[in-house]
Amino acid sequence: MEPVKIVVVGSLNVDLVVRTPRVPQDGETIVGKEFSRFFGGKGANQAVAACKQGAHTVMAGRVGDDLFGQDQVRSLAEQGISTEGIIIDKEHPTGIASIILDERGSNRIIVVPGANGAYTPEDVENIRPLIEEADALVVQLETPLDAVARALKVGWELGKLTVLNPAPAAELPAELFRHVSVITPNETEAALLTGVEVSDVDSARQAAEILRGKGVGQVIITLGARGVYGLSSQGEFHIPAHKVEVVDTVAAGDTFTGALAVMLGEGKSLEEAAQYANAAAAIAVTRPGAQPSVPTRAEVLAFLKES
Repeated sequence: MEPVKIVVVGSLNVDLVVRTPRVPQDGETIVGKEFSRFFGGKGANQAVAACKQGAHTVMAGRVGDDLFGQDQVRSLAEQGISTEGIIIDKEHPTGIASIILDERGSNRIIVVPGANGAYTPEDVENIRPLIEEADALVVQLETPLDAVARALKVGWELGKLTVLNPAPAAELPAELFRHVSVITPNETEAALLTGVEVSDVDSARQAAEILRGKGVGQVIITLGARGVYGLSSQGEFHIPAHKVEVVDTVAAGDTFTGALAVMLGEGKSLEEAAQYANAAAAIAVTRPGAQPSVPTRAEVLAFLKES
């Protein structure tokens, strides 16, 4: 079986992570326990997730002409990801994310977009041939909205599976939804997009029905400890969360989206793909870091076999 081809258009960041017993209060200084540097950015994380599931993966975006950018591109290439869609931006620095992780594994994140904020619709048009060769296109919201909208429109025009992870949470123009095959919000993002406070399966269903009404083909809402809710023209389903020891929740959603896109690209049903992606995300939260936490396909299959 030929590997599914995935193009990810989105952000590339370097994550600067501080581990601390708790988040400091306003004006307070506390002593952290550990500092680490990881490669991240929702786009790059999702590309790594897709690649580790066996997909031929292309990353498209911008990094600065600096050490962070060089290291990020090198790391992606070493993992087998095609970097031909990455632009080296000589005017803006590589994006960074400053992350505070407390002892519960919860995170607080500040993102400085840098070169990610300079990605344009014209940049998308320049990678149209790469999208045309792909089976699926994956995008998020850490690059400018006009570029995200153009990417989805191009993917839709070319007849590709288009997957939108609407994170970080933002309001979206009505036209954009009509170019989305699959949307993967969490509770907060679903609430912003629909006006429904998502707190359980019933409210997730209400939000999903609104998103379907906006023109989205299939909806997956990740519910944290409550698992995953899905809705499509074939019906609905709820998948409980796996019980694992949480170490770091950074990139769990990215792992889910990247893995989901690969499974859907391979022809799995939405529920089958969500079951697999749910397991991949469960493994990711048991490990530190963004990209280093993403499991391989073999690890996910073994986890599912044991569950």
